[in-house]
Amino acid sequence: MEMQQFYYDNKIVKKFLYATILWGVVGMLVGLILAFMFLFPNMTDGISWLSFGRLRPLHTNAVIFAFVGNAIFAGVYYSTQRLLKARMFSDLLSNINFWGWQLIIVGAAITLPLGYSTSKEYAELEWPFDIAIALIWVAFGANLIGTMLKRRQRHLYVAIWFYIATFVTVAVLHIFNSLELPVSLTGMKSYSVYAGVQDALVQWWYGHNAVAFFLTTPFLGLMYYFVPKAANRPVYSYRLSIVHFWSLIFIYIWAGPHHLLYTALPEWAQNLGVAFSVMLLMPSWGGMINGLLTLRGAWDKVRVDPVLKFMVVAITGYGMATFEGPMLSLKNVNAIAHFTDWIIAHVHVGALAWNGFLTFGMIYYLVPKLFKTKLYSLPLANLHFWIGTLGIIMYALPMYVAGFTQASMWKQFNPDGTLVYGNFLETVSEIIPMYWMRAIGGTLYLTGMLILVFNVIATIRKGSAVEDELAEAAALQRVSKKRVSGEGWHTWLERKPIKLTIGATIAILIGGIVQIVPTIMVKSNIPTISSVKPYSPLELEGRDIYIREGCVGCHSQMVRPFRSEVERYGEYSKAGEFVYDHPFLWGSKRTGPDLHRVGGKYSDNWHFNHMYDPQSTSSGSIMPAYKWLIDNALDKSQIEEKMKVMVTLGVPYTDEDIANAQTQMLEQGTQIEKNLYNDPDFAKAYEASKKNGGTDFVEMRNREIVAVIAYLQRLGTDIKVDTVEETTAQN
Repeated sequence: MEMQQFYYDNKIVKKFLYATILWGVVGMLVGLILAFMFLFPNMTDGISWLSFGRLRPLHTNAVIFAFVGNAIFAGVYYSTQRLLKARMFSDLLSNINFWGWQLIIVGAAITLPLGYSTSKEYAELEWPFDIAIALIWVAFGANLIGTMLKRRQRHLYVAIWFYIATFVTVAVLHIFNSLELPVSLTGMKSYSVYAGVQDALVQWWYGHNAVAFFLTTPFLGLMYYFVPKAANRPVYSYRLSIVHFWSLIFIYIWAGPHHLLYTALPEWAQNLGVAFSVMLLMPSWGGMINGLLTLRGAWDKVRVDPVLKFMVVAITGYGMATFEGPMLSLKNVNAIAHFTDWIIAHVHVGALAWNGFLTFGMIYYLVPKLFKTKLYSLPLANLHFWIGTLGIIMYALPMYVAGFTQASMWKQFNPDGTLVYGNFLETVSEIIPMYWMRAIGGTLYLTGMLILVFNVIATIRKGSAVEDELAEAAALQRVSKKRVSGEGWHTWLERKPIKLTIGATIAILIGGIVQIVPTIMVKSNIPTISSVKPYSPLELEGRDIYIREGCVGCHSQMVRPFRSEVERYGEYSKAGEFVYDHPFLWGSKRTGPDLHRVGGKYSDNWHFNHMYDPQSTSSGSIMPAYKWLIDNALDKSQIEEKMKVMVTLGVPYTDEDIANAQTQMLEQGTQIEKNLYNDPDFAKAYEASKKNGGTDFVEMRNREIVAVIAYLQRLGTDIKVDTVEETTAQN
């Protein structure tokens, strides 16, 4: 049999490893800063681009797409070449993948703090970046599939199956969730093509499966490669791998609606999400068991090898998170946990243990191999392991306690039927000690990361790089395209990469089609309410500022049909109220109270003072000040274009509405300015600012704060209970 010599490309692996480490430090540091902002809300007072609402999406994007994303590419490029016995299909595509991905990350690091955000969870980047992500992802997929076609290893190992499913599904999710119309081709503002309930369903179909197919399936592929390699043991069960793969990718895609239980989402979609979420436990734990039992007979090695220690905790964290996920999807549990810090704990068990620790184990495994040396310090790696583990515990446990505390306090009633804790801030004050513990846990985890940085640099310095690693394998011999005698159907499929890809695509598309198409196409699923009207031009501008400042990260706009929420916030939310919301802003966490019924609850002056100094109106508040909203002039130049885009999306603005937009904005702004003058202290300060402002002074009616007030005062005021009941009956 003829043997062929070729070279593995180690350069691309090292590039992605370096990027993983760099962005890991950056993402975790931003996360730690955010943790301390809960304790010192005005630590970046007056600096708009360092405000909590703008830094939060920077943190999530940095740790998910920069840290974890680069780790995925590093692991996939290393393992794929060795599993397929072939160099990557194209060095050019590899480098386009690397440099394109880094440019997107840098762009995100610049634009998110500047307020360019769609507000959609894990998909905050604006439309030019969405296009760039799609192109770079296609380059990655083409490189992956091209390598499969020129492979020297006939059968595709289980890790490759997971890489294929990752490529296909992330592409589908990203494209469909990111469908949006830009306001202009030269700007960075767009509106989602979906509205309200439809947007919520598509977003959490994406959001949940971004966790599934970006944070889980590629890491399962890495687990199936690196755990056996590090332990020098075969995978525990080939058959379990098959069941794990196909059941996981088929079931996962259905589970998104469990993020929207008790909301305005149609009941059938909620129940479908619950059913498949519960079923998801079986394949998830099948994968965990397969990973842990691969280490059978290698436990003595686990005790001394930090690589395996990290991987064992990673797999255990995966098991914990995938047990908790289905449990949280049960309606009675979700009613307690949703909008609380319990969800923050759940997310970070998966992120810090599963993704973080598997990445650390992979780095400690790869760096010595890529530089032909031993790890600089095993004791330091072990120290990292124990500090990191303690950091996870110190982070997660307080957040569980905080979540239980919030849920309990929000739902307690006095004998006379009033809320025991009617003031939302009473809950906030109660959980501050838990936020301190979380900050300590985050500090420990970041410290471990810095130990890794030192250990890796020291290892590289004492090693010698091998850019192109010589390898040898037999050329792939042709065999029948049909199944041969005694060949199982899956064994046959494993030598057919295109058919395997098509099969995976069909498996993931079924759930999405069944859930999303009826909600988007069948109009009667979202009953209309005649009294619900589009936002006025000034309110639309205020909503855009609300999105820019990331207010949705702390405030929900979805009153669920619970006695405690109706008593606290007002009438529960109806699907028909959100038909003009592009995008939806239901939120996923209540650091502050729900705002869906805040319209008319407070005076314009209260909102003004609350934005200028939250503690002056709400003693004990951990909301940061938004003083720049008072200083910034409102940019009205694009309002007509924004309204035209909304018309294209189905919002019933008339030509007259658009033509008179500037006049309407001035009239509504002037009325709010007059309302502000009702406060003598405000009038006095305002006159002083006029004298000091000189020729650059902008009238209050033309400042951003007025647009925000207009939007907040509109929220939840379109309906009355009897109107809704009458309209629903008619439908």
